Amino acid sequence: MGKKLVGQILKAAAALTAMIATTPAFAAWEPTKPVEIVVAAGAGGASDQMARMMQAAIQKNNLMKQPMVVSLKGGASGAEALMYMKSNDGDANKVLIAYSLIYMLPLSAKIPFNWRDLTPVSVVALDQFVLWDNAEGPKTVKDFIAAAKAASSPFKMGGTGSKREDHVLTVFMEQRTGAKFSYLPYKSGGEAATQLVGKHTDANVNNPSENLEVWRAGQVRALCVFDKERISYKTKVTETQSWNDVPTCKEEGLDVQYLMLRAMFLPGKVTPEQQAFYVDLFQKVTQTPEYKEYMEKQALKPIFLTGKDMLKFLEEDDKLNASLMKEAGFVAK
Repeated sequence: MGKKLVGQILKAAAALTAMIATTPAFAAWEPTKPVEIVVAAGAGGASDQMARMMQAAIQKNNLMKQPMVVSLKGGASGAEALMYMKSNDGDANKVLIAYSLIYMLPLSAKIPFNWRDLTPVSVVALDQFVLWDNAEGPKTVKDFIAAAKAASSPFKMGGTGSKREDHVLTVFMEQRTGAKFSYLPYKSGGEAATQLVGKHTDANVNNPSENLEVWRAGQVRALCVFDKERISYKTKVTETQSWNDVPTCKEEGLDVQYLMLRAMFLPGKVTPEQQAFYVDLFQKVTQTPEYKEYMEKQALKPIFLTGKDMLKFLEEDDKLNASLMKEAGFVAK
């Protein structure tokens, strides 16, 4: 009886093993139609460029079965994109490439949006900002501030948009130095760069990618970077300088720091499985040659945060941006 029972058990176990082997595994969620990557800005800007890099990296490395389509929704200074995402709860085929606009615009324009309305996926990079002047202007931050203080009229500072990152940095430079600046908003960082080259402005605080070509051409000078540490890339960009050769503003006596968020969000009310799919997708994107090349070319700060670490970062970054906006007087009443 014992041998017979053992034989029956072994047969049953073998049958169960065979059944498990032939039963298809539970399929994790994945998109079944094209995914829309939503950009809260116009064509050609830094967010559009990053979205298209991701689109190419995903396609080239076969990271997703469905195609990714870039959707530009920069209307109303980016409010169009934020409200579009908010109005599409539960639609996991839409993903927003976000920046610090998600904190600033609701404060300055009083739109009914909060980043907590969406589902955080991952922080994929940080933008460092640089103080630039014309190549024929002052050669150091100290000389630049002295010239601005001595000028008979406020130095003209070009930037992208109003009551945004460039404008905030300009206000804080005034507060920290006592110099006076007249802020001139342009449609893009590219336009701000052109105005500086043409000496229609005295300076700008463009991020590295926006002034890259005119810096390489010797038309503008990088005075300092608004971060606690230098940009990490050491490959020469100009004949004599790499990004790492540019000192921090604090090193030069101008204690102003700011980093701009680059992060991915889904609409609200998506499932944990849908969120997990995109966490995995964008982590894979950060490992591609396309992402790594783009990060160095654009001099972006690499980072990858998700889950509790991302939420902690967002809460702290939100508080920082809110305090900066309030101190600059940019919060709508």
